[in-house]
Amino acid sequence: MEVDWSKLIPKPRSSFLVVQCNECGHRQTVFDHAKIEVFCNVCGALLAKPKGGKAEILGKVVDRYG
Repeated sequence: MEVDWSKLIPKPRSSFLVVQCNECGHRQTVFDHAKIEVFCNVCGALLAKPKGGKAEILGKVVDRYG
């Protein structure tokens, strides 16, 4: 009997996102369940703010890891 490992091993519900800043276009990695406000490293614009569970992403999501 063959075991289906995808059903036995749970997949994570969280992931890392590459978010592009709306102000300057800089791309930055952000955790999608961020517990603190995340600001752009270049211009200081707000990229994500916490909402209890998943964070509200204010920039453009370019890529997802996880």
